[in-house]
Amino acid sequence: MENSGQNRNRYNLDEDTLSPAEENDRSDQESLQRYINAASSQNTKRTYSSALRQFEKWGGRLPTDRDTIVQYLLDKARLLNPRSLELHMTAISQWHKVQGMVDPVQDMLVRQTIHGIRRTHGKPPKKAKALRLEHIATMLDHLESLPHGPKKIRDRALLLTGFFGAFRRSEIAAIQIDHLVWEPEGLIILLPKSKTDQDGAGIVRAIPYGSSHCCAASSIKSWIDEAGIETGPLFRPINRWGQIKAKKITPAAINELLKTIGVACGFDFAPELSSHSFRRGLSTSAARENIDFALIKKQGGWKSDATVWGYIDEGQRLMENAAIPLMHKVSDLLSKQKEQ
Repeated sequence: MENSGQNRNRYNLDEDTLSPAEENDRSDQESLQRYINAASSQNTKRTYSSALRQFEKWGGRLPTDRDTIVQYLLDKARLLNPRSLELHMTAISQWHKVQGMVDPVQDMLVRQTIHGIRRTHGKPPKKAKALRLEHIATMLDHLESLPHGPKKIRDRALLLTGFFGAFRRSEIAAIQIDHLVWEPEGLIILLPKSKTDQDGAGIVRAIPYGSSHCCAASSIKSWIDEAGIETGPLFRPINRWGQIKAKKITPAAINELLKTIGVACGFDFAPELSSHSFRRGLSTSAARENIDFALIKKQGGWKSDATVWGYIDEGQRLMENAAIPLMHKVSDLLSKQKEQ
């Protein structure tokens, strides 16, 4: 009987040459892999890869089984935040599903172990400090006091755009010149995709013209003119000599910039600042000003009503509070008792 190599050479004079059927199969496999890779964002893939590396560094191997996962959970229960462990389980679960294998994470013993760890060691998630309107005013005043230069102009534009546009840091970094549409009333920013828009439908943020002291749209114009940007990324790194780079600013640099400005302003919460301070700040500040729910949701591009209501509750919890009229009532009663 002819061996497989002989059979292969019957159809291919060169062993490196694939038959039409084999070429189609390889093409289908490559296409399938591209679509699988495109199903998740780059951030998600990096996060899952990091989780899998930590599991393997501990001594786990993929594919794995229920008992190994339970032992991993027991060993890491006191070392890692329960949310981090749950993320690790999601990464392991997804790996098995993509490979078409039985998912050991769905085993009842694993699920119960995770639930027990969450109840025993769970802590409220740390939230970024929400920037208030007075914080934004202080930060703008600080930037205004700095010597004139491209960094001052860029930082002012970034601060105002991030806050009034309720942008995520990845969105700020992704803004390109050709995403900007100028209208008589202000600026429309069209992003092709975002964290919650993985299908590429695009998101739209409207930045109306405002007072010259705090106008995000005008600040963007000033930055574009100062930097001489005609195409490519809007917000870019600037080195110590004031030279503007051609590449986009990194999301991590945006967080560091906020912390740096916060320290310069003397904020005791500066370490808690991050780009999410923009989104929480816009929504909670709008809630305190009694701005309509629909307008808040629209400006931040939130998909979930529950998320927006959560921010509104956070912003109004000391204003719309059952204790306020009761305290007034007690105060009135005390006043009447003193008069008697």
